Amino acid sequence: MKKINVFILAAAALIAASCGNNASNSAAVSEEQQVAEKQGDIYSVDLAASTISWKAFHKGGFAPRWGTLPVQSGEIALADGNITAGDFVINMEGLKVDSASVTEGDKKHTDLEAHLKNEDFFNVTTYPTAGFKITQIAELDGTAAAGAIEGANKLVSGNLTLLDSTLNISFPAKITVTEGRAEVQAQFTVNRTDWGIKFGTSEADPAEWGISKDIEIGVAVVAVKQ
Repeated sequence: MKKINVFILAAAALIAASCGNNASNSAAVSEEQQVAEKQGDIYSVDLAASTISWKAFHKGGFAPRWGTLPVQSGEIALADGNITAGDFVINMEGLKVDSASVTEGDKKHTDLEAHLKNEDFFNVTTYPTAGFKITQIAELDGTAAAGAIEGANKLVSGNLTLLDSTLNISFPAKITVTEGRAEVQAQFTVNRTDWGIKFGTSEADPAEWGISKDIEIGVAVVAVKQ
């Protein structure tokens, strides 16, 4: 029986690795970089029209969970119709789990919300916000567009702060600028362990095996000219 249990745990780990790793849209990660200087007109983020969505997997790629995170504040600088810089604050205390993603009769989405907010994951009491600051926006080439959101036209790089760790990430995005309005849309994947977010005590801990390291992120930000 012990051998069978070990086999099952090992199989679950392999499934988690394969199901939770979508390399085609994984954000490139590097060390923290210098933040871009704001040049041009300032656009304020429309908080009611902007949101961050997330999706993660449990039980070796099965039982996906998803929800949202509210944007607390933010602004974008534009010059000559192009975004030059920007920064955003995300309210981690406002993390929500969509009740439709928790279908087991013995589980509640509110319990998962509490779990994600405690010290096992995002520890929102100590770290109530996360942040993203643009470091560079470049034209998007065909290679970087693989797995990107439809219509992606720019490569956005910025410093993402989670807990007490800051790393630079780069991802394709669709940026649309019209008169007095700018929209940024993107979808990409990050590895939570890069920021030290770990449920298990070590890589060998079975508690860590059953939860994908990858978190799928969706960005829908609207900003309007002040």
